[in-house]
Amino acid sequence: MDRTFHPMNRIRSKQWFGAILFSTFLIGAGLAGPSLAAPQIQLTPIVSGIDSPLAITHAGDGSGRLFITLQIGRILIYDGQQVLPAPFLDIGSLITAEAERGLLSLAFHPDYVSNGFLYVNYTDLNGDTVVARYTVSADPDVVDPASAVILLNIPQPFANHNGGQLQFGPDGYLYIGMGDGGGGGDPSDNAQSLNSLLGKMLRIDVNAGPPYGIPPDNPFIGDPAALPEIWALGLRNPWRFSFDRLTGDLWIADVGQDDLEEVNVQAGSSAGGENYGWRRMEGTNCFNPAAGCNDGSLTLPILQYDHSLGCSISGGYRYRGQDHPGLAGIYFYGDFCTGRIWGASSDAAGSWTAAELLDTDLRISAFGEDEAGEIYVAYLSSNAGAVFRIGEVVPEPPPAADSGGSGGGGGGCFISSLAD
Repeated sequence: MDRTFHPMNRIRSKQWFGAILFSTFLIGAGLAGPSLAAPQIQLTPIVSGIDSPLAITHAGDGSGRLFITLQIGRILIYDGQQVLPAPFLDIGSLITAEAERGLLSLAFHPDYVSNGFLYVNYTDLNGDTVVARYTVSADPDVVDPASAVILLNIPQPFANHNGGQLQFGPDGYLYIGMGDGGGGGDPSDNAQSLNSLLGKMLRIDVNAGPPYGIPPDNPFIGDPAALPEIWALGLRNPWRFSFDRLTGDLWIADVGQDDLEEVNVQAGSSAGGENYGWRRMEGTNCFNPAAGCNDGSLTLPILQYDHSLGCSISGGYRYRGQDHPGLAGIYFYGDFCTGRIWGASSDAAGSWTAAELLDTDLRISAFGEDEAGEIYVAYLSSNAGAVFRIGEVVPEPPPAADSGGSGGGGGGCFISSLAD
């Protein structure tokens, strides 16, 4: 899987040494103004030797389990100690798992404890997007494979830019991130067309239907020229998006074309309908047309970086856990091509800035969040993929003056390793 999977279908990889070996460095720049220094972080390995992990989530059921979605069509359970030997779900026979296609994500119903419903997004044997519901069996660690109910089937004109993220919002509705259908430059202008589900954020009510209903406050209801599932538009390939569990804000990382990777934020109070610009704009630059692209109706990113730093963004989460108070409120994201991890925070005026927190050799395919709000990151590799927990490095206090020791140590560099 070294070259095959890529959210934007290109990669500049670093050398790989057979074991994951990386260093963490303190970046001297402030993260959000002079009063907030960039924290030191480290990655603690929890799972290794898995095949192409693309998503990490939890069931919200109090079990403490992590569910790891593999591109090849399986979902694994990490129970806090080990990966269970039997997969939670295996639908490998139903999917196309190559390049950017495969089993792309998993979301649990907010009432999963009582109804046992979970939802997956995958590309089927024709290469088209499928969103399906499954039901857990009497065994809480195994899904009933015969319980599938297909909610959506969306034709894909090309093999890339499938999006694929699923998340339930604080409102209880299911959000679906859809790429523009691929092909480079969005040749059919799908992302700006309200007659296409491609290049959009969709929002549906899985408690209505069958197979689903349209939330009554979706922004384009009543517009005969628009599909009612659309919540927001102008996305190229959202990889990935998340909800801030404290504010309800929606964070969308959108993979760029040739120049810019971007992060967009939709306030939790939004009524939807935002247009994030693609293909009229790539980040804050005009794309098509080359000039005069923004008439004032577009929502511009709050963060972006150019391709001197990476070439394919992997979006993450704002840290809302309890174990690492120095990371509170930081939005973590990374780059698939270069392995860089950044942290972003805002100042009192709401201006966002970011600092590079870690430079790794990881092909960062996804971030995830457990039930307690701790954050994880996945490394994509065939049969050598891994999942790490992100943690804060708390500097040790300096030795006492009369300790007689050398006083050495520190230097801001930490080494971790994980054998496959």
